[in-house]
Amino acid sequence: MGQYIRWQAILAATGIALTMAFLSFLSLSRQTVTIPDVGGIYSEGVVGQPQFINPLLMQYNQVDQDLNALIFNGLTKMDGEGNIEPDLAKSWQVSDDGLTYTFRLRTDVHWHDGRPFTADDVLFTISLMQDPDFPGVAYLGRLWQSVTVEKLDQYTVRFELPEPFPAFAEYTRIGILPQHILGSMPARDLLNHPFNLKPIGTGPFKLDEVNTQFARLVNNPLYAGKKPRLAQMALRFYSSFDDALAAYKIGEIQGISTIPPEAIADVQNLASLNLYTALLSGYYIVYLNLQDAETAPFFQEVEVRQALAYGLDREAIIRQALNGQALVANGPILPWSWAYNPDQPKLEYAPEMAATLLDQAGWIDADGDGVREKEGVSLAFTLLTSDDPAKIAVAQALSQQWQQIGVSVTVEPAGYGLGEQLDQRTYQAALAEVLLAGDPDPYPFWHQTQIEDGQNYPGWNNTDASVLLEEARTIQDQGHRNDYYFEFQRIFAAEVPSIVLFYPTYTYGVSQDIHGVQLPNLSNPSDRFRTVTDWYTLTREVIYSGSQFQDVKP
Repeated sequence: MGQYIRWQAILAATGIALTMAFLSFLSLSRQTVTIPDVGGIYSEGVVGQPQFINPLLMQYNQVDQDLNALIFNGLTKMDGEGNIEPDLAKSWQVSDDGLTYTFRLRTDVHWHDGRPFTADDVLFTISLMQDPDFPGVAYLGRLWQSVTVEKLDQYTVRFELPEPFPAFAEYTRIGILPQHILGSMPARDLLNHPFNLKPIGTGPFKLDEVNTQFARLVNNPLYAGKKPRLAQMALRFYSSFDDALAAYKIGEIQGISTIPPEAIADVQNLASLNLYTALLSGYYIVYLNLQDAETAPFFQEVEVRQALAYGLDREAIIRQALNGQALVANGPILPWSWAYNPDQPKLEYAPEMAATLLDQAGWIDADGDGVREKEGVSLAFTLLTSDDPAKIAVAQALSQQWQQIGVSVTVEPAGYGLGEQLDQRTYQAALAEVLLAGDPDPYPFWHQTQIEDGQNYPGWNNTDASVLLEEARTIQDQGHRNDYYFEFQRIFAAEVPSIVLFYPTYTYGVSQDIHGVQLPNLSNPSDRFRTVTDWYTLTREVIYSGSQFQDVKP
């Protein structure tokens, strides 16, 4: 009996040793790792209120643009490098003459209510923008009114252009609306339709509830793209950045949509808040009303415009007014664009040159009051801007620097009225921020045809520049288009129809509990949601062995 027990003990000891050896092997070949899990809620503070959660009406409200980015899709979208890629379309072809674009649509897309997305939705959306009573921004109507749209089958759409337009695919990023919901509605009724606050889209999130305090969105299980990891998102509405920051500090929200330059130093002290910064595809600009011969006739003199440009120390303004959050600009085409002319003239800070130009043009401070005059007209004007604190600070810095060369400038915050006064051309000068699309085409901003009701707000009526922009629009070859844009920039630098100041940065604050956040190239702050399907708050433990994951059992 004792021998039997001894053998049992030996076998048990041997088994334990083998088990330990096997577990040791497993510890080398199988590791416990943490991976993203599905679920969780992300809540972000934004300044403002939604008005039109509708891709055809969102252009003047950042909160609307943020919500639209989560709810709707276009035929195409922009990737992180600024290139156009498929979205609701799976592919497209362009004819050799550049006049015909044929889009093949995805067949696996559904609206949030379960109805299938088809070519009918595309034709309906375009028809709204083509309608003479379309209440959205004018440039959308003008673009699409010249395009013929044809449905070839349920999932194929053809666009016929009157002339080649290489940037056309970029305009197909506009969000598509559901024909089965809005199809019986006249375009003129779009502004007041309940859909604008109860939208149905095809995007990764769908609207669950919206009120004056927040918009709650839930994961769209029918989304045809990469499925979001977050179960819910909420945008909470605040009247100011300070209110949003206070909400973050008490845990009401986990992110803040925009960190203004003047607040960056303070929020950097919040250990729990990660800051993400990227250059925006746009610029700050001082528009000069070249058509206002009655109250601001001096802007029609190129020497005055050049002097105003030479009189600005933009580096100092960036440091003092923007906390260093911008880069000095040189012209209306972004320096990282293939169309940028590095050899265009640069009107850098030279106050002596500014004074000389004004002297030679006959603008003299004869009475010693610090303001130059000519033929009884004082070199004085009002500079409009928005109510944004950063823009007010920039405007005040501009005024102070121009005072040093004998120009009197009164800063006037115009709030939401700034856009209206630009549209109506009822301003003398205005500080504004222009956000650009991926294609560098400056036609909408500086061509003669855009003077009356387009975005050529200064009314720059330069035939040579307009011809160059027309020709560049008809050429498919990028290298050849370059030649026209290079010459356009040379003319712009010589004429100074307005003063491009700098390229702003965008800073986004998100709690360290939110993972996967990345800022790609941004043409709009709402592009921060371009990678939203990668964001997550929850994780889980799994055993990794070779190429397989296995959940860890609790």
